[in-house]
Amino acid sequence: MGCEFSRLCSCCCCCIMEPNGVIAKSHDVEKEEADEASDLPSFHEFSIEQLKMATSGFAVENIVSEHGEKAPNVVYKGKLQNQRQVAIKRFNRSAWPDSRQFLDEARAVGQLRNPRLTNLLGCCCEGDERLLVAEFMPHETLAKHLFHWETQPMKWAMRLRVALYLAEALEYCTSKGRALYHDLNAYRIVFDDDANPRLSCFGLMKNSRDGKSYSTNLAFTPPEYLRTGRVTPESVMYSFGTLLLDLLSGKHIPPSHALDLIRDRNLEMLTDSCLEGQFSNDEGTELVRLASRCLQYEPRERPNPKSLVSALVPLQKETEQPSHVLMGIPQGGGGAMPLTPLGEACLRMDLTAIHEILENLAYKDDEGATAELSFHMWTNQMQDTLNSKKKGDVAFRHKEFKTAIDYYTQFIDVGTMISPTVYARRSLSYLMSDMPDEALNDAIQTQVISPIWHIASYLQAAALFALKRENEAQIALKEASVLEEKKNIT
Repeated sequence: MGCEFSRLCSCCCCCIMEPNGVIAKSHDVEKEEADEASDLPSFHEFSIEQLKMATSGFAVENIVSEHGEKAPNVVYKGKLQNQRQVAIKRFNRSAWPDSRQFLDEARAVGQLRNPRLTNLLGCCCEGDERLLVAEFMPHETLAKHLFHWETQPMKWAMRLRVALYLAEALEYCTSKGRALYHDLNAYRIVFDDDANPRLSCFGLMKNSRDGKSYSTNLAFTPPEYLRTGRVTPESVMYSFGTLLLDLLSGKHIPPSHALDLIRDRNLEMLTDSCLEGQFSNDEGTELVRLASRCLQYEPRERPNPKSLVSALVPLQKETEQPSHVLMGIPQGGGGAMPLTPLGEACLRMDLTAIHEILENLAYKDDEGATAELSFHMWTNQMQDTLNSKKKGDVAFRHKEFKTAIDYYTQFIDVGTMISPTVYARRSLSYLMSDMPDEALNDAIQTQVISPIWHIASYLQAAALFALKRENEAQIALKEASVLEEKKNIT
């Protein structure tokens, strides 16, 4: 998306100062925004069946919400049929009773396209279902990297970049008439493939038509919201101030406590000890000054996003360093992972090798299917169904793939028992019979049944390679490698 230089370098390199002192966007930034828009599909309305398929039936394994299943509105990781990974927010059933209002809001947000946002790609409004579909960001949230880091604390230069990119995101939204953002916090900032920070588009819509705009602890809520229950553009600036405190301290400090420390000039207590030696007193003082302005009790005394951008641009450091380097994250979500024998076979389209691997795997990944089968064996119909499966297995073993397809289809059509391995075997049998579309459908169905089974993604890759859909096949192959590595670790 866009030239690599403009994507990875700070906007400090991409802005020019006009005679009136206003920071203007250079052609590089304009090109980045244009590239972002051209790379993404236009806003689309999905069916609930499409999103069920994308999330393997809203499987628990695909939940990425902060509070998991307990969240009032659950966010899932999903994969569309074109292999694009997405984040899908499923609202509480009672959240938006007025379907027209939901659609109008979603369509308005869906018109936004900017590299500082996780852009909204579509929605679903079917029956009482209300869902949003956005770009998926693979490198988790600012909260994770700032408060719960495992390998290294976030560097000062990266914290400054987060602040600038966030201000730019809010400036863009404001310029497009979407100045209101609901519950801005460290969980709303996520990191893309290149580890650049982006603002989640989900906060541009309320959690419900009449729902609260803030779900965080009251200690972090703008004072005017406590009085009126309404969010304003100035309320968003207050929340931005709390985020500046998060970046400075590496902790989620209540604004009242932070302001007391600032008044007492006790900045050392406010600063993350992990940042020692990474910035000057002047830099720290300037960030504290900006936070203080944002946290003013009177809303009218707070800055606007454009002035924040102007103030944050001169503070940027290590602007030549890509974000993934500053974050210590391999570029492209982990780099090129060595392929296993199954991955190599898919890449080479060596269907004979894939067949051997599936045959040796047998049914050991069917998670309880064997116990379910034995329980039902006493009925005549079930005995016939089991016989179909056994005959399919014999044909599969002897590479009689059209016969295998027929017997596996008999087993599947009865519908009493569900076996991901049967779908996987039929998928490969279709591939062997030069029926790649049918193979892809079965591979997708395999993943619906068993969302984290790497075999399903490998078979999708093989089917996509057969269909000459190279880019999508490479994405599926990479996902399969990641799932297989996780399985081997556990």
